[in-house]
Amino acid sequence: MFTPDPTGIEVRVAASQGRRYFACAAFFLLGALLIYSALNQPPAPLGLVFLLALGTTALWLGEMLRRATQIALVLTDVDLRDTSGFVVARIDQISHVDRGALALKPANGFTLVLKSRQPRAWVPGMWWRVGRRVGVGGVVAAGQAKFMAEEIAQRLQRRDA
Repeated sequence: MFTPDPTGIEVRVAASQGRRYFACAAFFLLGALLIYSALNQPPAPLGLVFLLALGTTALWLGEMLRRATQIALVLTDVDLRDTSGFVVARIDQISHVDRGALALKPANGFTLVLKSRQPRAWVPGMWWRVGRRVGVGGVVAAGQAKFMAEEIAQRLQRRDA
């Protein structure tokens, strides 16, 4: 193991800038195209409402993604949290790490299986938590996520030994 920085952070995973820009641009472009097509050639009233609602939702999701990817995930001695202070998972609650090719996991990421169910939570492009599973990944840098998964797995091996 290595020495953490003065704040206690040992491993940090942040959004890859290229993936972040591409994902945000895709949502913003989709929203703009849906709204443009609804206003340029208006369909029936129900179709107009549907396209405007879908376009607005895409723009809202793009903004959520833009804000969410400004944070990073950090691993400390006791937990996995984001840089805003929200605890994603405590180390003592993690059962094992799934990072195989066939695992249900986000892109460039890994899944943590917890010992008990936790409340649902979602930070677009960074992580999600449903029941006993926490998925880390999306627009994160692949190398950083792999290193974090391996570090968590090593901690679990030392804890169980």
